[in-house]
Amino acid sequence: MSQRVYLHSLGCRLNRSETESFARHLAAAGQILVGDPAQADLCVVNTCAVTASAEKKGRRLLRSLRRANPVLRIAVVGCAATLHAGKLGQLPGVKWVIPNDEKERVVDILLYDLSPDTTFPLPAGGQDLGAFLHTRAFVKVQDGCDNRCAYCIVPLLRGPSRSRSSAEVVAEVRQRVAEGYREVVLTGVNLGAYGRERGIERGLAGLVEAILAQTRLPRLRLSSLEPWDLAERDLELWSDPRLCRQLHLPLQSGCDATLRRMGRRNDTGQYAQLAAAARAAIPGLALTTDLIVGFPGEDEADFAASQAFVAQIGFARLHVFPFSARPGTRAAQMDDQVPVPMRQERARRMRELGERLAARFRQQHVGQEIDVLWERGQNGRWRGWTDNYLPVTVALQADLHNRITRTRMVGTANNVLIGEISA
Repeated sequence: MSQRVYLHSLGCRLNRSETESFARHLAAAGQILVGDPAQADLCVVNTCAVTASAEKKGRRLLRSLRRANPVLRIAVVGCAATLHAGKLGQLPGVKWVIPNDEKERVVDILLYDLSPDTTFPLPAGGQDLGAFLHTRAFVKVQDGCDNRCAYCIVPLLRGPSRSRSSAEVVAEVRQRVAEGYREVVLTGVNLGAYGRERGIERGLAGLVEAILAQTRLPRLRLSSLEPWDLAERDLELWSDPRLCRQLHLPLQSGCDATLRRMGRRNDTGQYAQLAAAARAAIPGLALTTDLIVGFPGEDEADFAASQAFVAQIGFARLHVFPFSARPGTRAAQMDDQVPVPMRQERARRMRELGERLAARFRQQHVGQEIDVLWERGQNGRWRGWTDNYLPVTVALQADLHNRITRTRMVGTANNVLIGEISA
């Protein structure tokens, strides 16, 4: 018997990629995907545990889902399910708690429990997923991490680095193109380590070349890359205009003393050199980053140094996180823990800097003509994204969904660029 299934993804793009895979397999097995949990029989929540705040958000979501639908049966999967299986299993409505090492079997587990005497094949076709998936497809190419940053719990939850074969990834990208996607985002816990444990020559760079050479994909985007995993010689890949002009290179701190305590493998000088080389090789590059503030031992001078370096680099976007002590990590046991109110205050100040830098980057594009991939429209106004990850809005009655159009940037408002479709 078919079930009505509601899917929700929290946290990283890798989770989103996995959730999209759940959607495809559930639909192919005859299940009915719905966009409203109140209409669902079953809900799958792919959780995050990278910070305490992310965990709390997940628990709030689970409670709200149950309030919206008192008979909803909930499957909790992913990182929080791995870290706190017992606690999450006690929440009302939670029937399944599936950790990361069982995540590849999520759909099989659910379908078997719902109907153990029935075999669910995965036929071609199935439900139209257009209402549930976006114009960008997220393709998981790697999982796990071999880095040992002092603050990060992800290697404990995801395990060691492991990669899919290049042929398998290229085949999936071809399938996404055949389904009509105009952009694919390659995702992984540690994307830059792709292929390393398999001895794949040139790793991620070789994979990117294979996708560009063997598919007709209009746009290929890379998710987060550790700065030490990007060689300057690999910047030549961006000579192909289909590779999106965005690099997300986590900095975490702009203070070398803090970076050493974090166990990061680069310093600010190396980061600045890579940023300069990337901008020289990729005109119009959007350089985005992650930052942790209030790390143990960070004093006001360290924070000021970090702010100064961030301003010097001039990022297009910042993702700022106050330090969150994660169980089992070295940082959770360090001396000189920064008081929580001070962490939050520093996060506010760093985010304000990020807003100013983002506004400056947007303004630099006013007057330019750039291709935009349009995602959604409402009341005659469409919203889309440039290849260098700038949000754009345009007023037009025509259907722009999933189209790429040349668009002139005529101004900015409410943190987005205002566009006009070029003739």
